[in-house]
Amino acid sequence: MSKNPNLTLAGPDLAALLCSRVCHDVISPVGAINNGLELLDEGGADADAMDLIRTSALNASVRLKFARLAFGASGSVGASIDTGEAERAAKDFAAAEKKTEVVWIGQRAIIAKNRVKLLLNLFLVAYGSIPRGGTIEVTMENPELDATFKIVARGRLMRLPPKFVEICSGTVEEAIDAHSIQPYYTVLLAEESGMELTYHATAEELIYTATVSNS
Repeated sequence: MSKNPNLTLAGPDLAALLCSRVCHDVISPVGAINNGLELLDEGGADADAMDLIRTSALNASVRLKFARLAFGASGSVGASIDTGEAERAAKDFAAAEKKTEVVWIGQRAIIAKNRVKLLLNLFLVAYGSIPRGGTIEVTMENPELDATFKIVARGRLMRLPPKFVEICSGTVEEAIDAHSIQPYYTVLLAEESGMELTYHATAEELIYTATVSNS
């Protein structure tokens, strides 16, 4: 598998940008929790304040659990992860925003950590490609060996994420930042896992695949 020339970030820069991405994902629900507590302190809006706190706490918890699997160590170097954990993380992530249904197809298995991380990051790419919500269908075939991951996204105003396409097969025009680090990390994980990414768009759906490279 030839090295993607766009994967040029040094380790410290990669770590810093991934940390920025995680902080960006949780700062909104954590801030909402703080707003709810302020409402409680002021009085007169107890029910609304508690509803805001509960919803925001769940959102923050779901996002942190997802980030732990998708970006974090999740065990020792070279460890394996249960794909059931990935399925639960993806479904909980989508359920928290209540706009996208996730269908997961494939037998539960214990597979290499980087492949699970790749699957979850490819899920995030697909999730971001249907900003108004819709459905995401995740299919795993033979995950322990010659794995194939296929993610199909359907929804309104869908489009292939330009930065993902650019990093996969084009020339990166602008420096990678906290907004583009997640698709960058997806491509990097594919390379580290010995898998090849492809993508295809039709009028009805967006299809993302990761297959074991034969090169």
